[in-house]
Amino acid sequence: MNYNIKEVSSRLKSTREYLDITEEFMAARTSTSIDEYRSFENGEKDFSLSFLNSAAEALGIEMIELLTGSEPKLETYSVVRKDNGLPIERRIGFTYQHMAYLFKNKKIEPFIVEAPYSENEQNKPIHLSVHDGQEMDFIISGSLKFVINDHEEILNEGDCVYYNSKNPHGMIAFGGKDCKFLAVLI
Repeated sequence: MNYNIKEVSSRLKSTREYLDITEEFMAARTSTSIDEYRSFENGEKDFSLSFLNSAAEALGIEMIELLTGSEPKLETYSVVRKDNGLPIERRIGFTYQHMAYLFKNKKIEPFIVEAPYSENEQNKPIHLSVHDGQEMDFIISGSLKFVINDHEEILNEGDCVYYNSKNPHGMIAFGGKDCKFLAVLI
């Protein structure tokens, strides 16, 4: 999904104002400074999934509502067929498919993620991010170099890592080919 940052920013700001929530509250709930939060609301800065998830939670809405303007409707079950998840473009080169975008009141945010292999990235520091909650990554195919704090792990097909995502973490495809994995954010 190649969303329009200005539209998402507008939904973020109008929802916050409608609910009479302060920018200070939102900044605290999204672990950003007031200035950084305002830059998100003004469409000056692109969103991370963790920011969107935290903002939606603080507003009491679904993350998909911020992205699309539509509220998920399903409450009993939702089926998303292979390659039909809601595509979200986040990190350059990586592709994300939200696998429960139609389900309402989710407790988790599940994504199928495809990380492209890049020889150029193999000997560079891996970009690290932090966000509230926990995360689980299950390797479907390929290999993933996973870093958290000062620890590095190579994960292969069938391997799984579960972690506190408040710790700096990051990952790249490893071993000469792309990596596909299921990421579950809690």
